[in-house]
Amino acid sequence: MVVSTRLEFHALTVSHVERLTEDAAAVTFDVPGELAKAYAFAPGQSVVLRRVVDGVEQRRNYSICAAAGQPLRIGVREITGGVFSTWLVRQVRPGDEIEVSTPTGSFTPDGTVGAHHVLILAGAGITPGLSIAASVLADGRSTVTLLYGNRRTGTVMFADELADLKDRYPERLELVHVLSREPRESELFTGRLDGNKLRTLLPLLLRIGAADDWWLCGPFGMVTEADTVLTELGVDRERIHHELFYVGDSPPEPERHREPTVTGASSEVTVILDGKSTTAELSREQPILDGAQRMRPDLPFACKGGVCGTCRARITEGKGHMRRNFALEQSEVDDGFVLTCQTLPESERLTVDYDA
Repeated sequence: MVVSTRLEFHALTVSHVERLTEDAAAVTFDVPGELAKAYAFAPGQSVVLRRVVDGVEQRRNYSICAAAGQPLRIGVREITGGVFSTWLVRQVRPGDEIEVSTPTGSFTPDGTVGAHHVLILAGAGITPGLSIAASVLADGRSTVTLLYGNRRTGTVMFADELADLKDRYPERLELVHVLSREPRESELFTGRLDGNKLRTLLPLLLRIGAADDWWLCGPFGMVTEADTVLTELGVDRERIHHELFYVGDSPPEPERHREPTVTGASSEVTVILDGKSTTAELSREQPILDGAQRMRPDLPFACKGGVCGTCRARITEGKGHMRRNFALEQSEVDDGFVLTCQTLPESERLTVDYDA
């Protein structure tokens, strides 16, 4: 599913803040009627929040954790020293206004057909997973197997909502909690939700070939190990979908490249956004997004870590090297799409189209 990554920001009022665990909260926004269409979201999509801290604009990408048609809500887990997460979890209150982008992202199921969805999630990875599970179960046709890894019972985000979903759809939802630092009633459900655990659990829980789509979200290590296991089990690559919030233990620091002149090897780069074309000479040692922002500050971005997919664009002329990719499906890459925050110019001339 191809979804626009165009970012349009509006100041939304916080309507509710719910403490989920000691270090996590859900923040719900009031969307005025005139913006309802702009903020209609598909399950699994995300929004970008922005604010100015010490004179510097900061942005963070957060998955929407509500079923389609429900009020816009995000789930946030506090990160030590996190400029955004600590503020959202500890300080934000109902009535506050926050700059929020319109929904974006392609980590979304096809809601037109019934299917068996398997979600392998850990930690804050539940946020898009909850949206997907609640939405597809509501259609009356789909079934869900949800494996959710956490440290302890007290760190499980949305524990009550997951239990409510299980009670509402007992025949169509298989919910499995795996805890790494708290004994469960069975050794099967104790330990890290890693590759070895999945090799044991998956064949016991379901018939691998009967699953239609696999949704992986959580820490980098878990997602990559789960991907490896599914590949070993013969799952079609097109049926495996990934979502990562960031790769390391903390979000990538915003990059601020502001070179007044280009030195060394360079390329003539043209960027197209909102029908407007702009061309400039950019260094081949700097990602397209960083270099092009000097001439087009309106270019969409959020994490700059190759994770969120907000800066997705299509190369229509020339060649670039994408250093890493944790957001695009292989089919998108095959069609020429890149993450401009991770792509270095390689050819004499290069054109990237954000409107494609």
